[in-house]
Amino acid sequence: MAFNFITPEEAAAQINHLDSIGTSGFTAPGSPKVIPEAIAAKALKEHEAGREYKVNIFSGASTNQHLDGALARANAINMRAPYQNTPDLRQRINSHDTHYFDRHLSELAQEARYGFIGKIDYAIIEASDINDDGEIVLGTGAGNTPTWAMMADKIFIELNEALPKELRGMHDLYMPADPPYRREIPIYSPSDRIGSPVLRIDPRKVAGVVRSNALDGVKPFTEPDEVSKQIGSNVVNFLLGELHAGRLPKDFLPLQSGVGNVANAVLNDLGLANDIPTFEMYTEVVQDSVINLIKQGKCRFASTCSLTISDDMMREVFSNMDFFHDKFVIRPSEISNNPEVIRRLGVIAMNTALEADIFGAVNSTHVLGTRMMNGIGGSGDFTRNGYISIFSCPSVSKGGLISNIVPMVAHADHSEHSVDILITDQGVADLRAKDPVQKAETIIENCAHPDYRPLLRDYLRLGKGGQTPHALQAAFAFHTAFAETGDMRNADFSRFA
Repeated sequence: MAFNFITPEEAAAQINHLDSIGTSGFTAPGSPKVIPEAIAAKALKEHEAGREYKVNIFSGASTNQHLDGALARANAINMRAPYQNTPDLRQRINSHDTHYFDRHLSELAQEARYGFIGKIDYAIIEASDINDDGEIVLGTGAGNTPTWAMMADKIFIELNEALPKELRGMHDLYMPADPPYRREIPIYSPSDRIGSPVLRIDPRKVAGVVRSNALDGVKPFTEPDEVSKQIGSNVVNFLLGELHAGRLPKDFLPLQSGVGNVANAVLNDLGLANDIPTFEMYTEVVQDSVINLIKQGKCRFASTCSLTISDDMMREVFSNMDFFHDKFVIRPSEISNNPEVIRRLGVIAMNTALEADIFGAVNSTHVLGTRMMNGIGGSGDFTRNGYISIFSCPSVSKGGLISNIVPMVAHADHSEHSVDILITDQGVADLRAKDPVQKAETIIENCAHPDYRPLLRDYLRLGKGGQTPHALQAAFAFHTAFAETGDMRNADFSRFA
């Protein structure tokens, strides 16, 4: 059947207050652009007329300014999951204008199919190509698109003419059966393919096709600063030590890396480390640094959920598809982040923390324990199941006013049971086979900034017994000192003695 081409405004006119929308993409890549902006414009008109108008948005991860940004500025998001990173939406979440529930990225699709989040009224799917038989070639991010397409009553397709049709064949779309019929996911190396290169939908569900023409607007990360470079060097030196000690196989293991300047610095240093063998990646996002590693021949292959690369790098990839086409596979997030596969492959997990405490717990999400930053993302999927689970962060922030190594994390996303290695610009704390006090001594000595080591030792001495000797009356003294004086170094443990 021939699809009906419509305007973004005609699509938005069909979407009602409190409708639930599943969107394609994972981070900005693959996320729809023009229909969400039309929904935001509709919301503003409805609000001006004194009528309520908000929608529920379920994605693969964060999206972009066209989607989360525009809808948040219009105060048009009622509920949002599973991850976000847009300042306007973050403000709505922290002011309780938007209900946000933070989920592990591997879980949301199956929870939707289990019925935990209710029905999906519409799916909005970005495509690089379509045909009348209902075959969709997705864009550069897969996310939870197969589940949204299956569950949605109606589907809108954004046909993005900025994307090359040569993306066909780069996707591997697979949806596991739900319990009790689920079988093993048969991925035994990052390059294994188990699904379809196209998304197959019922053409009768398509409510309209809207044309768009824009790349994702991903900006390149800034050049690593000295702190990021030192963290990157420390991570690489740790991995080299594991390799030389025989705790990693000689041909290495697949890598996962989070997003950001520190992650890019780590990957850049891996490319310069001659003793690190050529490797593969089984990860959730591919950044600019991974493209460079592939061009250098350092990274042979990358399994990902999204090509989260800058527009300039995307143009380079698109203009050299003959070279890059067989270097990637783009999977749905419940496969790219699947705990079973991560554990089977022995993925080395490398993620970033907002803060860590002296006993090894990590806060990935809440600034000073209360204000949501972005979300847990896929860090839990990889941390809990990785061959080695590494977290890194600067030892201090805001010029030393904040210590990122604290007595007790103000919000716990990853318990000490899941964290193997903690790395800052100061050094490496190997937490394996250590009891809580041994972990604390190792973290203070190797990861804390020198300005904060005496204070952290003072706190540790306050503990009154027990295996994990927290002094509960003083556990948040760092956070309290910052709230009251603007400087964690003003924490005074003598008054708790």
